[in-house]
Amino acid sequence: MTADQGALQPSPDLSADESLAKNRLGVAGIVFFVVAAAAPLVGMTGAVPVAIVLGNGAAVPGTYLVAGLVLLAFSVGYSAMSHRVSNTGAFFAYVGRGLGIVPGVGSAFVSLLAYIAVQLAIFGFFGAVAAAQFDSELGIDLSWWVWTLIAWAVVLVLSVLQVDIGAKLLGVLMLIEIGSLTLLAVVVLLQGGGPDGLGFVDSFSPSKIFAGGFGGSAGIALAFAFASYIGFEATAIYAEETKDPKRNVPIATYSAVSLIAILFAITSWAVVSGVGTNDVVNQVATISSVDGTPLANPAAVLYSVADEYVGHWLSELMSWLVLSSLFAGLLAFQNSAARYFFSMGRAGVLPRALDRVNGRGAPVIGSVATSVITLAVIVLFVVTDKDPVLNLFNWFSGLAVLAIVLVEVLVSIAVIAYFRQTDVDRRPWNTLIAPIIAIVGLVGAAYLIMARFGLLAGTAAEGVDPTTQSFGLSTTGWTLVLAPFTIFIIGMVIGAIRRNDENEGAVADFVS
Repeated sequence: MTADQGALQPSPDLSADESLAKNRLGVAGIVFFVVAAAAPLVGMTGAVPVAIVLGNGAAVPGTYLVAGLVLLAFSVGYSAMSHRVSNTGAFFAYVGRGLGIVPGVGSAFVSLLAYIAVQLAIFGFFGAVAAAQFDSELGIDLSWWVWTLIAWAVVLVLSVLQVDIGAKLLGVLMLIEIGSLTLLAVVVLLQGGGPDGLGFVDSFSPSKIFAGGFGGSAGIALAFAFASYIGFEATAIYAEETKDPKRNVPIATYSAVSLIAILFAITSWAVVSGVGTNDVVNQVATISSVDGTPLANPAAVLYSVADEYVGHWLSELMSWLVLSSLFAGLLAFQNSAARYFFSMGRAGVLPRALDRVNGRGAPVIGSVATSVITLAVIVLFVVTDKDPVLNLFNWFSGLAVLAIVLVEVLVSIAVIAYFRQTDVDRRPWNTLIAPIIAIVGLVGAAYLIMARFGLLAGTAAEGVDPTTQSFGLSTTGWTLVLAPFTIFIIGMVIGAIRRNDENEGAVADFVS
């Protein structure tokens, strides 16, 4: 078997119920899924105010650009690999092709952990926001878990329909969401900002962005910035369902990363400018405070700027769009996790039943498996009376971001290894230089996420100030940080075992 034939590709004799629907998605459909996963409005109402107050203040917009540049460097090698591999396993397939079956399977388990974890995080946040929103606006008083279960059921139904149906739904939601953020940014910037002007230097000067160093405020802001990009790598997951994947997957990848970076940078710049760059930290802390506690209501910052520069109608619209943004993210990550189950089942790594698709070409068993797992965890958190935001959202979002960044490091290493072994692409920038830049940036990001995990996930040890002390995690914090490494080892063991039994042929077809 040559480097370009058979390995990691769907077998040509797959039956109809083992193949995903073909030619369902174009570039726009893929990009909508990816941007939906990034949930820009949620990031603007949640992560950005926290990054401003605890991080590098007015320089947060530039920090999002730095994170975007690192991920664009990652996208170069990622896209080069997509020309050789069109497989719904994506990371699973890429690592397997470059580094071998054992680390490939290990990375697959970590990726699956990440997608299920981030979906659980969003379920918790969705339930909390929906409960508060419907109670305050419509007088409908239901517990958070009721709204979460409603969303869970709707997501399951949509995920087993054709993938383009989900793309069309996400497209409408994303256009409205992006339009609201763009409107706010344009109005603020055209008016020349707030009391201190636009403050371009304060927001985008390297000396401001990296002020405080990686171990201080700059590191905190970068950790939150990288967290906001989770999901962009899902472009390759839809390769088998994409029209002309070798062309469209790279275009979608670059488009998605660029769109997310520009949207976060420009909108956060508008918010910082609207509030006032000179005293933005104190102003944001005051606006977001509840009963004297800063950042208790971070969404108030974006809404306040919208009220002042556009009108109350926009902040009211945004308060509902946050729910649609969260729901879009739920559907996007449900699809990602389902396709990983499908790919791993088809490769024989997990039970072969997972590679079944329905008459619409959707991975129905993978979708059901994802929903069963998330339902079990949701019920556990309800029974044990855990908070949907402080526990379900914070814990699992921190875990998901760390897991994805670690797999991205493996993918970048695999890209270098694959092209050195095969010599099928000799472009130095695409197959060596850009992946090395990505590795350096992503390893740095992984360190920052682990060092500031107590702040990101709310798992600092008792008596530890997570804004000033690195690591210092509680038992729960260390459990979450070590989980991706543990799952990776377990996955490698399973990969080694599967390679030695009757599934060897099936596994080798996809990840050797």
